[in-house]
Amino acid sequence: MIKLCVFDFDSTLMDGETIDILAKAYGVGDAVRSITQRTMMGELDFFESLHQRVALLKGMPCEEVLAISANLPLMPGSFELIEFLKSKNISIVVFSGGFHEGIDATMERLKFDLGFANYLHHKDGKLTGLVGGEMMFSNSKGLMLKRLKSFLNLKTDEVMCVGDGANDLAMFEQSGLKIAFCAKAVLRANASVCIDTKDLKEVIKAIP
Repeated sequence: MIKLCVFDFDSTLMDGETIDILAKAYGVGDAVRSITQRTMMGELDFFESLHQRVALLKGMPCEEVLAISANLPLMPGSFELIEFLKSKNISIVVFSGGFHEGIDATMERLKFDLGFANYLHHKDGKLTGLVGGEMMFSNSKGLMLKRLKSFLNLKTDEVMCVGDGANDLAMFEQSGLKIAFCAKAVLRANASVCIDTKDLKEVIKAIP
């Protein structure tokens, strides 16, 4: 029986990549998107690419960042899937290599239980181009899930994960049911289930 479900955020619960959306609004969309795509395919080190992308946002007004983050587009079926998981008393946690600015606002909308991500550093009302937080490395999600399992006294087969990119591999290693959602090839190869329909309600069918 599944007791914990861990979601990736960008391109999983949220329809798109937060940093790409911010970058487009700031006029550096093409440069950031190119780095994001290569990172999610496993071609670039996550830590280095995160710093490269956030550096391109230097000078962006915090007010604009928060306004955009409060209205990120959610993936079709997200509300229904969260409601289903709650009906089964399954705890819901989000691990994001993106930012608290996005997942915290979405937490209020979707009502998941807990979220871990990074913070965009700011000073005098503008982004400094620096970033720090809980999900900085390619193995961060795996390390955090290992800790959660120990803290909650959960067995691996009581945990499920849903993700789409290379930085979700580490949490897949700590999970029993591994769901690749509209995912990159590197993650699909390590999944229990692959879902290619862009609708999170499809995940319900994979839950025992």
